[in-house]
Amino acid sequence: MPIACQNQCATTERMYWNNFCAGFWAGGINRFAPQAVSTLKLRDVDMTDQKTRLHWVDENCRQLQEIRTEFADTRPFEGITIGTGIHLEPKTAALLLTLKAGGARVVATGNLSSTQPATIDYLRSHGIDVHAEATQDSGIHAQSLQKILAEKPDMLLDNGGDLFASYLEAPYEGLIGVTEETTSGRMRLTPLRDQLAMPILVINDSPIKQFAENKHAVGQSIFESYMRLTNRATNGKRVAVFGYGACGMGVAVNFRNAFASVSVIDVDPVKSLEAHFDGFQTPSREMALRKADIIVTETGAENVITASDLDLLKDGAILMNGGHFPTEIDVPSLQSVSATRATYAEEGIKTLVQADGRRFHVLCNGHMANLAGPRPLGNSLESMDIGFALQSRCLERIAKGESGEDECIVPVPRAIDEQVANAYLSPFRQ
Repeated sequence: MPIACQNQCATTERMYWNNFCAGFWAGGINRFAPQAVSTLKLRDVDMTDQKTRLHWVDENCRQLQEIRTEFADTRPFEGITIGTGIHLEPKTAALLLTLKAGGARVVATGNLSSTQPATIDYLRSHGIDVHAEATQDSGIHAQSLQKILAEKPDMLLDNGGDLFASYLEAPYEGLIGVTEETTSGRMRLTPLRDQLAMPILVINDSPIKQFAENKHAVGQSIFESYMRLTNRATNGKRVAVFGYGACGMGVAVNFRNAFASVSVIDVDPVKSLEAHFDGFQTPSREMALRKADIIVTETGAENVITASDLDLLKDGAILMNGGHFPTEIDVPSLQSVSATRATYAEEGIKTLVQADGRRFHVLCNGHMANLAGPRPLGNSLESMDIGFALQSRCLERIAKGESGEDECIVPVPRAIDEQVANAYLSPFRQ
């Protein structure tokens, strides 16, 4: 820059600064005086109105809010008791309050390892009968199921098949229908189809739940849980995902998007071929275990990883389960042949060491990592709002007598899928 221009810029800058300072000290500073602050008014907001995550979730489940308003007018569950066995966390609270608004008497319990005490308190304060506690003890869980069935509910909302399995041990008159939330529950029910003479609608078999909740939301939340629990990078890590259903597909995609090298193992060769065409490695089970830094189970089966696999695991391998039941990783057998080196309770991590010094880490003791670990957030609000809208509409259909015995262990009726899809898309079409 020419010298003359430099001098002009410097002069201009000094003039600006001198004028600013003069104005500031001459009275501009008074704008910061205490008596002036009172003239700056905030919007009329109650700053003491502190709300919880339960309120945040409920206020952001848009479809459930709309259905709740509708049900308050139509009262489809008037005089009906609905017994529920589902994760007791903020999003399910929004569902149960929607059913109550429709006239239902709701008696609720939870699932193993995922019950949140704050949700129990919230539901009870809103008139829901809750028989549950935060536990990983299957005996205590079984007692809670029996307390629900002792009420002889007219309808059951199940999650994993535990509640209906207990019902089958001592059936009672008057059960008019059931909804089942999960793949795990449907796998338990399917062999019994010929023995059952009632409508049982499987929410998980809705295409909407498959892609919105299972593929996208479970995939995201399991990946998010890995990051939150371990705080360890995925870049360049080798990840073995067991199971390539919708949930496993979502998990595999999310880890790959986070720059991990992902392998898929599925007992179904057709699913393995699909994973291959989707660009994932599909090695043998043994090779996958030998190379994996991170192992994730998403199968719905039992004993996917057991003590017999320990010789294959590399030092430092991390094991986590995303399936409904805490049986995919056989933690008791792993512990029986390993020494517990450390338990990081706040992080939900247990480190076990083998005789040769190799260590491996189990997240959340083999329970569902996105709902069992510290600060368990579960799936996204939007995905569960959609899934629970399906639940609400299916229960409404059964209550109205629109589902017969022929709809036994069948997917969500197409009309309900379309209704929920249109309701979700409506704001995006304006």
